[in-house]
Amino acid sequence: MTPDLPILYSFRRCPYAMRARLAVVYSGIVVELREVVLKNKPAELLQASPKGTVPVLVLPASSEKEGRVIDESRDIMRWALRLNDPENWLCADDPDRLWQREALIQENDAVFKQHLDRYKYFERYPEHPQHYYREQCETTLVKFERLLQQHDFLTGDHCRLADMAIFPFIRQFAHVDREWFYNAPYPSLQRWLDHHLQSPLFIEAMKKYRQWQEGTEPQLFPAPQ
Repeated sequence: MTPDLPILYSFRRCPYAMRARLAVVYSGIVVELREVVLKNKPAELLQASPKGTVPVLVLPASSEKEGRVIDESRDIMRWALRLNDPENWLCADDPDRLWQREALIQENDAVFKQHLDRYKYFERYPEHPQHYYREQCETTLVKFERLLQQHDFLTGDHCRLADMAIFPFIRQFAHVDREWFYNAPYPSLQRWLDHHLQSPLFIEAMKKYRQWQEGTEPQLFPAPQ
């Protein structure tokens, strides 16, 4: 048993859970990972967070804020970075970059993701053809492309929180139609995506874990080397 470790409920392919895992790996924190199947959500997940989405982080009772549950992916990322942020992803000492970061993440979460869902699952939204939803996504892609033409990452020449919070969603978009994406006029965005896909951080965050069930042996994340 690992009673003193935070518990992270996750689903490997979910972009929200993905970015939480990226932050955990980067920060060097060890958690107990509970990989769930969203079609069969365990009662423990629903008890911790009734909305039933992932990721959900349950802090141990021995922590400073006893038993606190964090069920927003951005908040889990910030929790991890506040504990350890070796490359200054938060940029807390740069108010202008902080404002830009939050604006980019908000656009991704509130605007781009809505259009992305319709693009990926266009059969559920017959009001428009698939290419219409892709064109709505491109409004955001153009903004990211322009930023990445100026520097290597979204908010400057170093990887920061905005990159890791947004990258899983661009990955999801690209996978809907890889041929279209890699032939689209977004060379800087393509380079940026490929950089993250090939990174050791992403490879570690995407390792497969067995489905969690009550009574099974705890799985540490990241896995011990």
